[in-house]
Amino acid sequence: MAGYDVVHVAVAPPAALGEELVKKVAAIVGKNLYETRLRLTGKIPKIIAHCETMQQAELTTESLRQLGLVVIVFSDSEMRKPWKIFKARNLKFEEQAIMFCDRSGQERRMEASEAFLILNGRIQTYTETEVTKTTRKLNITATLLTGGIPITKKVEKKTTNISYQTESFVRLYDRTSPEPAAEIPQHDFDYSFLGPEMVSSAAANFSIAIRKIREAFPQAIFDDSLIEPFKANMPATMAQDNIEVNCKLVYWYHQAVSGAHSKANDTYST
Repeated sequence: MAGYDVVHVAVAPPAALGEELVKKVAAIVGKNLYETRLRLTGKIPKIIAHCETMQQAELTTESLRQLGLVVIVFSDSEMRKPWKIFKARNLKFEEQAIMFCDRSGQERRMEASEAFLILNGRIQTYTETEVTKTTRKLNITATLLTGGIPITKKVEKKTTNISYQTESFVRLYDRTSPEPAAEIPQHDFDYSFLGPEMVSSAAANFSIAIRKIREAFPQAIFDDSLIEPFKANMPATMAQDNIEVNCKLVYWYHQAVSGAHSKANDTYST
């Protein structure tokens, strides 16, 4: 069907998860109790149902809302829409604002009045290193020609070593879009703006930077529900995809509970 777009329904974890609530949600979304319980636990919203139309999604939403749940509805295309993230290399505090600068010298300014969400998370990245190992192997042909005297030959074998690193990041959002206004990575960031507070540890500098940003934007929501790193056996591409979706879910959740969610972007929240 031309223009067909799946609509997803996500639910924020309730404060208390009783067996009766699990049963009622499972009946609404058509899933078994085990899967329903998994999707209602944790710290961040999870997708609990997929609908063919927005009308169907709104009916499901209304039923879940009557159970006291915070519900977010969004299209598949909106969930998968890629962002060109502005990755800051350094920053400068101004009066009632922060100026972010990337590695190319581009600048982006965020006013304190615009700041809506400060999202602190972690993601696992990986580095591939090709290693060549040289061993010696018996050369049978040469050995036979020498009457049995062992002759060896060099054999090179190339292997790929994968090392995993867990890196923290913080993203800043305004109220108009789930696209982050700026991202600050823990590594590859210039902390010289900290002045005498700068130390030799990137992790410590990152924590100080977050504190200062929160002080500069006191009205912004601070959320660190994404600080749990992904397991080492999860493919890095999958981890990156998941973190992008989860960032959007957390953003939409805060829009929903703050009453600032806009219907202009084809998203309906309760």
